[in-house]
Amino acid sequence: MHRIIKNIFILILSLGLLSAFSILAVLWAFSNNLPDYKFLKSYKPPVSSKVYSGDGELVNDFSTEKRIFVPYNAISKKVINAFLSAEDKNFFSHPGVDAKGVLRAVINNISNIASSRRLEGASTITQQVAKNFLLTSEVSLNRKIKEAILAFRIERALSKERILELYLNQIYLGGGAYGVASASLEYFDKPISELNYAEAALLAALPKAPSRYNPYKDIILAKFRRDLVLENLYENNYIKKIEYDKFINKKIILKKRKKTFTEDTSYYVEDIRKDVVDQLGFDKVYKQGLNISTPINLGLQKIAIKSLREGLISYDKRKGWRGPLLREQKITSWKNKLDKFKLEKSINWNLAIVKKVDKFSIVIETENKLSGIIKYESISWIKKEFNEILKVGDVIYVENKSGNIFTLRQLPLVNGGIVVMDPFTGRVLALSGGFSFKKSEFNRATQALRQPGSAFKPFIYALALENGYTPSTLILDAPLVLEQGYDLKMWKPENYGKKFYGPSTLRMGLEKSRNLMTVRIAQDMGLKKIVNFSKQLGIYDNPSELLSISLGSAETTLLKLTSAYSSFVNGGKLVKPIMIDRIQDSEGSTIFNNEKRKCVNCDQISFLSKNYPEIEDEFLQIFSPQTAYQMTSILEGAVQNGTGKNLKDLNLDLAGKTGTTNGNTDTWFIGFTSKLAIGVYVGSDNPKSLGRYETGAKTALPIFKSFVKNAIKKEDARPFKVADDILMRVIDPITGEKAAIESKSTIIEAYKNIKIDNTLNRDINNRLKNDNILRFY
Repeated sequence: MHRIIKNIFILILSLGLLSAFSILAVLWAFSNNLPDYKFLKSYKPPVSSKVYSGDGELVNDFSTEKRIFVPYNAISKKVINAFLSAEDKNFFSHPGVDAKGVLRAVINNISNIASSRRLEGASTITQQVAKNFLLTSEVSLNRKIKEAILAFRIERALSKERILELYLNQIYLGGGAYGVASASLEYFDKPISELNYAEAALLAALPKAPSRYNPYKDIILAKFRRDLVLENLYENNYIKKIEYDKFINKKIILKKRKKTFTEDTSYYVEDIRKDVVDQLGFDKVYKQGLNISTPINLGLQKIAIKSLREGLISYDKRKGWRGPLLREQKITSWKNKLDKFKLEKSINWNLAIVKKVDKFSIVIETENKLSGIIKYESISWIKKEFNEILKVGDVIYVENKSGNIFTLRQLPLVNGGIVVMDPFTGRVLALSGGFSFKKSEFNRATQALRQPGSAFKPFIYALALENGYTPSTLILDAPLVLEQGYDLKMWKPENYGKKFYGPSTLRMGLEKSRNLMTVRIAQDMGLKKIVNFSKQLGIYDNPSELLSISLGSAETTLLKLTSAYSSFVNGGKLVKPIMIDRIQDSEGSTIFNNEKRKCVNCDQISFLSKNYPEIEDEFLQIFSPQTAYQMTSILEGAVQNGTGKNLKDLNLDLAGKTGTTNGNTDTWFIGFTSKLAIGVYVGSDNPKSLGRYETGAKTALPIFKSFVKNAIKKEDARPFKVADDILMRVIDPITGEKAAIESKSTIIEAYKNIKIDNTLNRDINNRLKNDNILRFY
């Protein structure tokens, strides 16, 4: 008997040693090729970079994954308790692998196999960290062994809090959201600190199967899984019975995170994205959680894009109806072909199919199954009856006006851009590069190189004022034929309307946009001066030295031209467009700052000090403040008496200039108030004529007017500040001579004082008397 017991003991000991040796051999074999886990000590998950407006509102983010990293101490206890109850209730007591959990899973899986049910896992949170960071998701014994070994090692290297921090920031929770902070915003639009236990339980329910339990897809299944987590919370004594009863009966209330005006800022944001990626690299922008502050004013942005779209629609209506988007024979399947026609929600159009056509109305059904009517009065711009333009089965754009009444829409063929800037800093407050970013990402405000036409003329006149001219200098408006160079045709510029007006003042030449007067001034200035001046202003890079440049024949962008116009408002200083104010890293350290000004005496401690703080800038003085004011005054005249006179009824202090190129191919209006510079461009992506009478005053100016009407209040358009050393005189606008008495036909003109005018050696009265001479007569 004793011998039998001894043999049994030896057998058991041998089996034990063999098992231990086998386990050690397996562990040794698997341990040799395990990935390095030590980087987890300092690891930070990839975090999206955020783009903020000038008021600090979130506009967009740049990310491959929606993620916000939150340190352990900032994670709500409710969230932590919910995840522990759902995933690993023994987390703070086990060494990385939960032996009790494994045993329970083995026992349960025996019955699961017998009943063909899904097998139960026993992975701890630490094991999930090992899998998510270091291993693949393959289902195999090989991976499970590696996972267990790594879990033990991770537990020795990291604190429990650090492991939980990694897990809660890395885990995928559906809807593109990674980590609890991002998921909280995705499902409830609130920070994790504000979640209650029912909401935290829903997040904790998702890791099991994020797509399956996604409440946006199946709210019943999501509630079932959430209730299981609430039950675990109660069993683990995290919540009381009264709380459990309250939460279990609570419906899931979701609130999708609202991205303010994201669609309306697409052109602006895309320009920023390309710029920061070029400067800092893709990984830094998409993974390191930068905070990008921009000057975007969301209120102005909304008005700007609305004005642009309405202006393009208005032009398009003048060109008539082009037909439906599709002509469907099988009405039942039309919704399957709509993806390529989708537009931004902010455009507020629906896709619809024509169900019935009468002479004076049609019946439609929208993609959202809404039935409606389009009445004849809403298509007066087409000048045809419904049965001439539409058939049953036609797919069209419609806009809901009220109730079941819709109006017919079509996507404009023409496109354009709008820019709104602070002329004193260059900060771009609003920008749109087209009607729809979804239809075309080409940015007509920053990428489209186009001829500015007459919108360039003010810079020729500014150069003249810098070189001895005055606003009342007489210039001949008469036919002109010029040689352009070897092997080039003779150039015969003409005025719009092909008329000639004889001797006219410099002011009149710009107000009425006279081509021949402008060319004569350019002749006197010389091409080198003009080219250098335009390059200094940042309008052109390397323009050809042809006299036609004076009429805007070279190419530039809307953003560059609007920026150059800012010099008239700010006293002749050169500002460059700023679309990014500042970039900070995830720790809040500034890595880029676009502030070009400095505060002098801002360090004064005593309020009794006479050294008052002043804001100084380092902008280049491109022309004198006196010239800047004279030009502003003349461009005010263009609004009151010239090509911009359709703005008069706004009764605001405005200045600006139209631009129309040969054949009416490109049209512009660049204008400003005392606080804002606003530029508008309208044209085709493949340049062609907009139509015989489609000038800057008819196509671009109405967009400018709509923006100003809706965005500018009377107090924001104050009279323009008169520069120092400017003298005012009553002048006859026709002759340019000093008027004997003031009358309705006279104007008040601005002249430079002799003290600052180094180009002239006569006092102001002599200048007025003698300046009535003809240039190039």
